[in-house]
Amino acid sequence: MSNLESSLSALMNMTGAICAAVVDSNSGMIIGSKGNGIDMDVAAAGDTEVIRAKLRTMKDLGLQGGIEDIIVTLDSQYQILRPIQCSRDLFLYVVFDRDGSNLALTRRKVQEVDRELVI
Repeated sequence: MSNLESSLSALMNMTGAICAAVVDSNSGMIIGSKGNGIDMDVAAAGDTEVIRAKLRTMKDLGLQGGIEDIIVTLDSQYQILRPIQCSRDLFLYVVFDRDGSNLALTRRKVQEVDRELVI
């Protein structure tokens, strides 16, 4: 089991990590974060809308289950949004440099951190 601080540190210790945060999907507010390079408050609020939109679409389509990951690939970054298992009202938001990281390994590490996180 990991707490918030050690979980964010584990994500930031990965090759290519730019920033990581735990975000409240009800309010869009950051619960905890590490790193820099982007405006995390703006990113958290915007990505909260991404999570909400996907959940609404799933409901409208009658899809069962939840979101495992949302992966955004940009020219220079990989961004992973992952609802946290121990609290579906929270999600991990992690940004990696595209040139300095491996998407598959990054995703696996985010899954591992999620499994161990206790908030």
